[in-house]
Amino acid sequence: MHDLEDKLRKALNRAARPSSDFDLNPAITLPPGRVLRPAAVLLAVWLHPETPRLILTKRASHLKHHPGQIALPGGKVDQGDDGVIATALRESREEVGLPPDLVEIAGTLPPHETVTGFTVTPVLGFVRAPFTPVPEAGEVEEVFTVPLHHVLNPDNFGIERRRWRNEWRRYYAVPYGPYYIWGATARILRGLADRVQP
Repeated sequence: MHDLEDKLRKALNRAARPSSDFDLNPAITLPPGRVLRPAAVLLAVWLHPETPRLILTKRASHLKHHPGQIALPGGKVDQGDDGVIATALRESREEVGLPPDLVEIAGTLPPHETVTGFTVTPVLGFVRAPFTPVPEAGEVEEVFTVPLHHVLNPDNFGIERRRWRNEWRRYYAVPYGPYYIWGATARILRGLADRVQP
């Protein structure tokens, strides 16, 4: 377990290319002068004795934005937040019932730009103690975990495509069982996987 933690901490300092929803779509022209809204997500690594797992959510199907999609706990930075780490911890408490004092922050990855106009900072944290996930009523349909080794293996990622604003958009996907993990979440996880590899 200590080897894994050490590997993840070192990965945070390893150089890698910038991250965005446009990585695989160089032909898409971004509007000049666009203003991105700051947000943060928590890569919560739950250190289970059997196998470390990553905490994810399935968004409620009735939501206006990204209904039913798989996401990391997180959201936009509020005025009262003391930076992106505070945002990631607050949102994780609200969305999955994770107490902030159970999370040991390891650091952050470079921000990820989304097609919806956010710059999302991924925050990596370790959860050592047991806790009972509680989905946020009305926002989160399900809280679940995937084995960390699944999303740290680049071979498990594929590149798929779909129509977006009358153009074909390519994106990363890393399915796990019944869960289709794709888009910004998959791209952020792929960024971590790329850094962890020797």
